[in-house]
Amino acid sequence: MSRLIVFDCDGTLVDSQFVITAAMNQAMTSHGFPTIERELVRRVVGLSLVEAVAMLIPNEPQRVHHNVAKEYKAAFQTLRRDPAHHEPLFPGADGAIRSVAGSGDHLGLATGKSRRGVASVLGLHGWEQLFDTIQTADDGPGKPHPHMLEQAIAETGANPAETVMIGDTTYDMEMAKSAGVRAIGVSWGYHAPEELIGSGAEIVTKDFAQLLKALN
Repeated sequence: MSRLIVFDCDGTLVDSQFVITAAMNQAMTSHGFPTIERELVRRVVGLSLVEAVAMLIPNEPQRVHHNVAKEYKAAFQTLRRDPAHHEPLFPGADGAIRSVAGSGDHLGLATGKSRRGVASVLGLHGWEQLFDTIQTADDGPGKPHPHMLEQAIAETGANPAETVMIGDTTYDMEMAKSAGVRAIGVSWGYHAPEELIGSGAEIVTKDFAQLLKALN
């Protein structure tokens, strides 16, 4: 049986922190809230959007969280079209994705992005045909709930014991633990390596070359 290798997107494959922070602060200021430091925004990357907003302004009612999230989506789409704001791949990401896709293993994506956001990333990098399963924030409960991994396993017919989740946040590691799959962390993302280990990562890799060795 083929393994299932599932990657997170933001902070693992794509360095999207600057456009995410800019969009979040546009959404916040449009509703009268002060700007938020990039480090605080980085802490919530990976969660579903409404949940991320709720963590940043926890004392506001749910309707405000939904309104800010809606404004964020509009701001993000506008900023993405601005050449000054882009989502570059981390060094080695393209080679790693193509290596796993050509290995005979199932390749998956589990992300807090929307379906539209994922389609944009895949199209930009020529990855449209590489993933066997794609789970997004539009499909059900977000991280760290195990839903995304459970769906990915069901869609590919994989065995949880032969499934690996690769991510940069504690939400990824906790999701993997809840789904009963292996978890590998990456050090170049948005949460610290010691946090990833504490949340269930069996190893935290320093680059994609080390990650591929850990998989193989």
